[in-house]
This record gives sequence, structure tokens and C-alpha cells, in this order.
Amino acid sequence: MAAVMTMPGFQSVAADQRPNIVLFMVDDMGWQDTSLPFYKERTPLNDRYRTPNMERLAEMGVKFTQAYACAISSPSRCSLMTGMNQARHRVTNWTLHKDRMTDDPMQNGLTLPDWNYNGIQPVPGMNNATYCTTLPSILKQNGYHTIHVGKAHFGALTTPAADPVTMGFDVNIGGTAAGGPADGAYLGENRYGHDAAGNPISPYAVPHLEEYWDKDVFLTEALTLEAIKAVDQSRSTGRPFYLYMSHYAVHVPFRLDNRFADNYTSLDGTEQMYATLLEGMDKSLGDIIDYLEATDQIDNTVIIFMSDNGGLDFYARGNAPSGTGNLHNYPLRSGKGSLYEGGVREPMIVYWKGVAEPGRVCDDYLIIEDFFPSILEMAGISDYNTEQHVDGVSFVPLIAGTGNPSEGRSLYWNTPHNWTNMIDEQTKRNLGIGQNCSIRRGDYKLVYWYLDGAKELFNIAEDISESTDISAMNPELVRQLSSDLGEFLRSCGGQRPTVTATGKPCPWPDEI
Repeated sequence: MAAVMTMPGFQSVAADQRPNIVLFMVDDMGWQDTSLPFYKERTPLNDRYRTPNMERLAEMGVKFTQAYACAISSPSRCSLMTGMNQARHRVTNWTLHKDRMTDDPMQNGLTLPDWNYNGIQPVPGMNNATYCTTLPSILKQNGYHTIHVGKAHFGALTTPAADPVTMGFDVNIGGTAAGGPADGAYLGENRYGHDAAGNPISPYAVPHLEEYWDKDVFLTEALTLEAIKAVDQSRSTGRPFYLYMSHYAVHVPFRLDNRFADNYTSLDGTEQMYATLLEGMDKSLGDIIDYLEATDQIDNTVIIFMSDNGGLDFYARGNAPSGTGNLHNYPLRSGKGSLYEGGVREPMIVYWKGVAEPGRVCDDYLIIEDFFPSILEMAGISDYNTEQHVDGVSFVPLIAGTGNPSEGRSLYWNTPHNWTNMIDEQTKRNLGIGQNCSIRRGDYKLVYWYLDGAKELFNIAEDISESTDISAMNPELVRQLSSDLGEFLRSCGGQRPTVTATGKPCPWPDEI
């Protein structure tokens, strides 16, 4: 067991002064899918979408321009819950069925590793799973009322982790093993994926929303109404609350949120649907802020806005209306499933009265496993034990503007899998999707491909679109980053494919 201590300065919070905490998580939202620009200048996407409540939250707190997650949902959510890097917990692809991979184990002459497709688990001894102490369980043990609303996606069907209550939440509304809503499940008229007899039509049905069945209530709205009810009920407990408001929006299969359709009549069908999903998500954020203000809780509530991975790319949404190809995450390259910036860089905002200076922008980087120690520090929990090693570093100093704990630090990703078969292999390679791993240190980012040992180096500060590979001009830097990445992956038990013909493992980045 690893004893974890937070930084001095925020450790001694009196029990009656502990803040409420709202983690507002969006599914598959891209870095620029908002009217709030996260780039140094506005882009066409900022002018396409309407997210006034994200703008409002940024005026109240700190906007983070270099917040990172994993390229795929389950790895990000498992890192959030445990503080572990994805290479360490080995949930390196999306999960669903117990004891079953969600990718083809044979790809391009490689045999993919037998990863933890059962997810993270609150009990020891399960195969293909990581036993861990979860973030909400520590919060609950320290007096927080813990509420889960929306998407979970922590572990496989029929395992304990399929129910967020087993993971430390007092309340679960809508959370299952599913990574998205069923086809049509955004609509109350479709009972959020349940048939006329009330039975789920697939594992992707969203439960616990019977009150809104057969009504014109969009899924995002129903979850928001239930979240506000749950928070309001928690006031009678006399305990601070932790609300994990985890929307299914803006995940496929897209549906039109008719409340906002008239704002996007210039967009085609798929893009119009996507835009309305974004604005509906933003309305949810505003409704929660409004509730906290109306009940005089806003001054003692931390609000964190984040997405779990990058926005979907052109192959899943069709070409942009301009006809110029992939612009969905511009100026970033690629999208969900990729280790290029479009797949891992996320929109993030933090409001914390008295700590986060209103309207400030933070350009220092952080990563999803950092949420674990950061939220515990916000809660004033400074002494706790975990079953797992925690890789995350608290970003509270970044919120407060008192220091940069990531200075000189490397960030790591490992995706030795095949996330999708929807596109051909060459296109996936161009998009940065495949069996690869990556490191970001300072301004530089290295991407390594297990298949053929290819390495790409980018200066993110000067080339945010990752359009120019500068590896040939910087062999010593490539060597240093390869060594750092290889050492980390070995130290934490990271996995790699093997060459099917020989049965030998692919080389680590520092072995080529």
C-alpha cells in the first residue's frame, strides 16, 4: 500500500469549511468544441458553437490550455479514479464485456497484449483487472457525500465496477459499464434505450430515469435534473458533496437536441446534431451553476470542467461543411483514439473562490491522473492510503498560481491496441491511431510506433498542428525522450505488442 501525502498549504481544512466539489466531465468533447477559445486566437470552431456557460465559468475561474487526458474513454476514467497512468493500470482500451477484449488481438503482423479489459475493480483477485482504492471511496471515508450521475465506464459488465456504488459513490444515477448511450437513447420518447416493457434493449441503455420515459426530455436534461435533486437532498446530510456530473454527451450515436436546433440551421445533419449536443451540455453546466448560486453554495463549491478524450475525427462525423477535409479539432491534428494533440488535449476550467483568480489563463500542462491527488487536496484530505501507486501530481499550485509542479516533468501515454476498424491502416497511421506510445516533456513530444519502430518528434509550442516531424534534426533529443519513455513503461509494467511471426516483443522506444 502506498501512503500519499499532499502538498503543504492546503492540508488543514476544518470539517465545516471543506468545499463541495463538482467534477463536470464531458464525453468526447474536443479542445475547440466551444465558443470559449483555448488556443491563442479564435478559430472557426469557436464561432460555430455556443457555450456561454463555459465562457461564464472561465470568467469565474482559471482556464487551462494544456490539459491532457488519454486518447480513449476507459483509460482516462480509470486514471481519474485511481491516479495511475494508463500504462500502469493497463486499462489501455475501452471496456465492455467481462473477460473479453474489445479489439482484435491480431493486427498488422502484431499480437496485441492481453490487457485489463475488466477495468479497475474495488475487490482483489479478478483476472485482467486492477485492484485499486478509488477517489470517491477516499472522499466518502473522509465525510463527503459522493454522487455519480451519468456515464461510468470503469469496468466490464457483471463485474463490481459496473455499478459506481461499489466504487465509493453513495448515489448512482445512470452509470453502468457502457461507454455511450444506446441508439436513440438520448430521447425520453425512446425511454433512454428501454423497450415498451421497460427492459434495456442493449447494454447501452441508460438506467434510473423512469420519471422521464415517454416524455420530450433529452438525456442531458434528465441527468441534470436528477443531479440537482441529488445535490439538494445531500444538504440534509450535513456533509459536503462530491458530484461527478459525467455526461453521455457528446458521444455517438448523435441525436438532435431540438431545444437548440434553430441555432445551427447552416450545418448539415450530423454537424447540426453535434452542435446541439454541445449546447445542451453547456446548458447543463449553467443550470448547475445557477442552482449553486440560488442556494448560496457557490462560494464554497469547487467546479472543475473537463473532457475524457479528444473530439471525434472526420471518419466518424463526415467532412466539415467547408469541404476542406478534417477541421473538427483544428488547429490540433487528428482526434479521439490518437496520440496526436487532437486525441488527448482537452478543454479544462476550474472555479474555486479565493484560490482561482477569476479570468486567469494557465498554459502549464497537466494530465488526467493528476485529478486524483488534486481533488483530495481540494477536500483537505492530506493523509490516505491506496492499494495502487499514484502517478498523478496535484495541480492545486497551478490553480492558485503559486508554482508549476509539472516543470521538468514528463507526461506519458501507451496505447498498444487497435481502437477502431472503421478506417484503413494507412489512414489510421496518418491520424496517429494504432499501436503506439508517446511522451511530452517541455515543448517537445515524441510518438513511437511499435509496428516498425518509427519515431516522430514535434515542437508543440511552435507546431501545435504537429505538421512537421523534426526527429531527423534532433537525434540527441529523440534519444533522451526515447530513454525516458522506455524507462517509464518498463518501471510501471507497461505492455507492448509482440511480433506474431517470431513471438518476440516489439522493442521499447529506447531499444531502437
